[in-house]
Amino acid sequence: MNKNLALISFIGMLTIVLGAFGAHALKEILNTEQLKSFETAVRYQMYHVIVLLFVSLYPDFSRRTKLIISYFFYAGILFFSGSIYAITIGGVSAKSIWFVTPLGGLFFILGWSKMCYSFIANRAH
Repeated sequence: MNKNLALISFIGMLTIVLGAFGAHALKEILNTEQLKSFETAVRYQMYHVIVLLFVSLYPDFSRRTKLIISYFFYAGILFFSGSIYAITIGGVSAKSIWFVTPLGGLFFILGWSKMCYSFIANRAH
């Protein structure tokens, strides 16, 4: 559990670094649309870091449930936010990885769906 919390904390720290980088260094480099996309990536990353903390610390979820939800959210952060970072600051063409961002969104949806199902089915234990 501590390894997972350490990973979540690291991703949270990285989110703050990226947000500050975007707010200060990138506003002179990116156009308004690119900056807005970058900020969306940072925002979604932070939302899911907070949810990952909740999931990891929620006592009524089994270890397996926590892992499944966490993997979906980690994949969502990587694919959704990561692809937007790659496009806005990495110079990657959006046309070459057009499918990656929505795939990340799908992982977010799957994570939220699994969490919802776990609450409804009372499969937390």
